[in-house]
Amino acid sequence: MIKFHTNQGSFTVELDHENAPVTAENFLQYAKDGFFEGTLFHRVIPGFMVQGGGLEPGMIDKRDGQRAPIQNEANNGLKNVRGSLAMARTMDPHSATNQFFINTVDNGFLNFKSETPQGWGYAVFGKVVDGMDVIDAIEKVETTSRRGHGDVPVEDIIIERVEIID
Repeated sequence: MIKFHTNQGSFTVELDHENAPVTAENFLQYAKDGFFEGTLFHRVIPGFMVQGGGLEPGMIDKRDGQRAPIQNEANNGLKNVRGSLAMARTMDPHSATNQFFINTVDNGFLNFKSETPQGWGYAVFGKVVDGMDVIDAIEKVETTSRRGHGDVPVEDIIIERVEIID
């Protein structure tokens, strides 16, 4: 498990190494490397999700320490339901690196449908097991547009520290 300490409170996620081994190991390595520390929850959409893990204050892409994209494991049977942890990506289904999101509602339209560019979906690889109230509070913050990004919290929501819990 991994505990995220933010300036809004803490939450803990449990990774699913059995159903999403590549994605869980990728995420765990980023956490062990300290990559997420100092990054923002930079995209917050009420009734959908909160996204983080890749931008620093000032909406600057964090590239130092970023590794190669991983294979999309959205075909693992796990669903984008409230509290699930999933990988963000570009339009390329196999482009996920370090950005992740937490679903704040059930988002079935993000689930795997087929091995096509439109059907791959977004790989779920874990879930929030403690602190969903913190995620719910983040979801309710005021947002704006900044540096070409929409749905950006007006006040920075920073991942201050990441703790690996055995």
